[in-house]
Amino acid sequence: MTDTATDKTVHLNVKVRSATGEEVYFKIKKNTALKKLMDAYCTRENLIPASVRFMFDGNRLKPTDTPEKLDMEDGDMIDASVEQTGGY
Repeated sequence: MTDTATDKTVHLNVKVRSATGEEVYFKIKKNTALKKLMDAYCTRENLIPASVRFMFDGNRLKPTDTPEKLDMEDGDMIDASVEQTGGY
């Protein structure tokens, strides 16, 4: 039997939204490094992790950031966009 009050304080449900507006939902612990979420998103979307920029509240996320460090709340959204490299 789990204590749902405790579960709610330990886990967050967050959305990762692509540039096209598609949303992918993740359940993550507040103290888990966001690298785990970033890698899972890239694997699911068949993207190269180094080519994807993750933003939260206008700031670029670092793989070592945690939801707790960023004061994320249940239902928050992270924006993911594929970085464009220069053209000719």
